[in-house]
Amino acid sequence: MGQNPLFEPIHGISLYDYSAANAKIANGVAVDAICSALGVETPVWEEASQGWVQRMQEDSEFIVISEMGVLFGQASEHPKLGHLQPVAGAGNAQNLDRLATDRYFYEELSGARTAAYEAGLDGAKWIQDNYGISLGDFQQVAMQWMEQQRDESSEETLEYVNYMDAKRQEYAKRFADENGGNIADDVEF
Repeated sequence: MGQNPLFEPIHGISLYDYSAANAKIANGVAVDAICSALGVETPVWEEASQGWVQRMQEDSEFIVISEMGVLFGQASEHPKLGHLQPVAGAGNAQNLDRLATDRYFYEELSGARTAAYEAGLDGAKWIQDNYGISLGDFQQVAMQWMEQQRDESSEETLEYVNYMDAKRQEYAKRFADENGGNIADDVEF
């Protein structure tokens, strides 16, 4: 990898910097926090970003993109960017930890998110606003639970599915009450 000109840093920003930064941005970390941690001005970051995008477009063998995917997944280990957290989620590390360790809490928030979408709300934003868990972090935990589900009995899986559905109905009622009833309640047949 060291000899390939495709991997040369652009304005001092390596592919690892670029990949980790994009992972952090996807989780709600502000670009100015990224630039500050990397020690570059925003225009330099923007130019380097465009340069990496252009490199990926010109790379017919997709080696830059595949390496970026690997590095994107290692964002938390990046020496300058790994510690960065979105401002909203900073105080809610315990919620994220609970989401990753308490299956019932995960199923409850999954049900709440679904109910929010069904009520016409942005479910991912609702979880971010109420629990400080970004969509990216939520999806990472979801993948972890899906992996674990492979080793469960169908009874165990059904128990979680039923729990999530009960919570979905509970939150649906709550959202309906908060919004003055369901939209369908006003429709006469």
